[in-house]
Amino acid sequence: MNERLKQGFLFGIDMKIAIVGYGNMGKTYAGSFIHSRFIKADDILVFTRSIPAEKETFGIPCGNFFTEISTKISEVDIVILSVKPQDFNLVSSNLKGFVTENQVLLSVMAGVKIQTIEKQMGCTKIVRSMPNIATQIGMGMTVFSASSDIDRKELFIVQNLINTTGKSVYVENESLIDAATAVSGSGPAYVFYFMNSMIEAAQQLGFSHSEAELLVNQTFIGAINLQNGSSLSNQEWITKVASKGGTTEKALEVFTSHETENVIGKAVMAANARALELGS
Repeated sequence: MNERLKQGFLFGIDMKIAIVGYGNMGKTYAGSFIHSRFIKADDILVFTRSIPAEKETFGIPCGNFFTEISTKISEVDIVILSVKPQDFNLVSSNLKGFVTENQVLLSVMAGVKIQTIEKQMGCTKIVRSMPNIATQIGMGMTVFSASSDIDRKELFIVQNLINTTGKSVYVENESLIDAATAVSGSGPAYVFYFMNSMIEAAQQLGFSHSEAELLVNQTFIGAINLQNGSSLSNQEWITKVASKGGTTEKALEVFTSHETENVIGKAVMAANARALELGS
């Protein structure tokens, strides 16, 4: 365990976690907490509609899975709300009588505001987060915000929990959660869209589908690692690749002529507008 996570344990000795909802995000958090050794399997309680198969328990004891909300949830330090947003009204009505004012609630429900959670749960220590799909492999990006009643120690512990799934950014302005939905939340789909277009073009040039996938996948992996491992900006890397009068320059001219940069910007703004609609 690294020093930062050790510090988290010093702040929260024998910390217990409840995960309410055991879909993709619930399982992701359970697996990440346990694999990182930040939380022991015995200290995780799961409240779910149906008991999962043994391979999806990550070593959490069978007795720690519950199909109904009970007083057991009052025993934990942090309650993670990983249910679908449309199910929150029903879940909150069941939870309200069991959560306490000292517990921290961590929400991964898209579009559900901190104020809404406070009102429906009767709690004031709320952290709202927006993770993306790469959390499933420990390379996620999560943006999170918190209510004013969360102190620095609690925020530090929550961020350590979140960071077991990748990296995170804390924002004071909760409205940036919706912006994060449009950028990092939806962002993987934009990357897959671009990759798919390149794969199709490679096939048109004569490569087989498997060859085209390898060409494009490795190109993206290499480019990301180049960018991450240097101090050069994206524009500087573009200049390094695009020799004057060469093939890359010709491709970039097509992007420019079709205002690709503006199209991408408009797509992100459209996603942001929809995130605001869903959260209103």
